Amino acid sequence: MTKRKIIEIDEEKCNGCGACIPNCPEGALQVIDGKARLISDIFCDGLGACVGECPQDAMKTVEREAEPYDEKKTMENIVKCGENTIIAHLNHLKDHGETGYLNEALEFLKEKDIEVNIEKKPCDIEEKLPCGCPGSKVMDFSEKESTKIEESGTRSSQLRQWPIQLHLVPPNAPYFQNKDVILVADCVGYSIGDFHKDYLKGRSISIACPKLDSNIDIYLDKLVNMIDDAKINTLTVMTMEVPCCNGLLSLAKQAIEKANRKIPVKSIVVGIKGDILNEEWV
Repeated sequence: MTKRKIIEIDEEKCNGCGACIPNCPEGALQVIDGKARLISDIFCDGLGACVGECPQDAMKTVEREAEPYDEKKTMENIVKCGENTIIAHLNHLKDHGETGYLNEALEFLKEKDIEVNIEKKPCDIEEKLPCGCPGSKVMDFSEKESTKIEESGTRSSQLRQWPIQLHLVPPNAPYFQNKDVILVADCVGYSIGDFHKDYLKGRSISIACPKLDSNIDIYLDKLVNMIDDAKINTLTVMTMEVPCCNGLLSLAKQAIEKANRKIPVKSIVVGIKGDILNEEWV
C-alpha cells in the first residue's frame, strides 16, 4: 500500500446517473446498487477525469492509502472494451502528461500486437464506447418479433393535461389535485406499446430525465408540493432499466421523506425492449 491520489465518492450525493462512467476509460468505476462505486484501486489513476462530469458534485480526488496504480492490469481491462476505449485511455494519459504510463500502455499494445491510431478523433468513430454508460450503448432490436396481437384502428390518447415536463408543470395544478400521479422517465413512453392504455389512463403525469435535465433540485421541491399541497393520492415512478434512470426513484423517495404527508409509492422498471422487469411498492 502507498499513499497517493485516488477518487472518493460521496454515496449520499451520488444518484447513480452514470455520467462519470464514460469518463473513466480505465474501468475503475461501475454503477452498482444505484450508486457509482470505485471497484478497484489499481484501476484508478487519480487524475480525476470523472470528477468534472458528476452533476451531483459527489466525486472528488483525495490522498489516501491505496493499492498502487497498475497500468498493465488497467490495459488488460481496457483492451476487452474495444478500440474506442483504448484510444480514450491513451489520450487521457497524454492530456495529463503521464508519459511513463503512456509508454507502458503503448508497450502493452505492441506486445499484444494491437494497433490503434491515437490521433483518431471521436467524430471518426461511429461505434459508441462499449464500456461507457449503459444508457448510451447502441443496440438494434428491430428484428424483434411482436408477442402481442396488433389491433386495427386508432386508439385515443389518454393524456388529459398540459404541460407534462416536470420543469414546466405547476405542482398545484388542478389536474394534480387528489389524483394518482405517474412520474415517468422520458424514454418509458416510447418503450411500452400500450403505455396510454395500461399506465396513463386515469392518471396525471409528469416526465423527467435525471441524466439530461439540469437543476433537478427544483424537481424535489415540486414533488413535495404535489404531495403536501396538491394532496396527490399515489405516486408511481416509471424508469428504464439503465443506471442513469435510478435518480428518478431516488428523487421520489427524497420527496416522500421531506413531505409532511405520506403516500404510497410504486416503482416500475421497464426493459429497453418494453417489458416490465420489476414492479413493487417502495
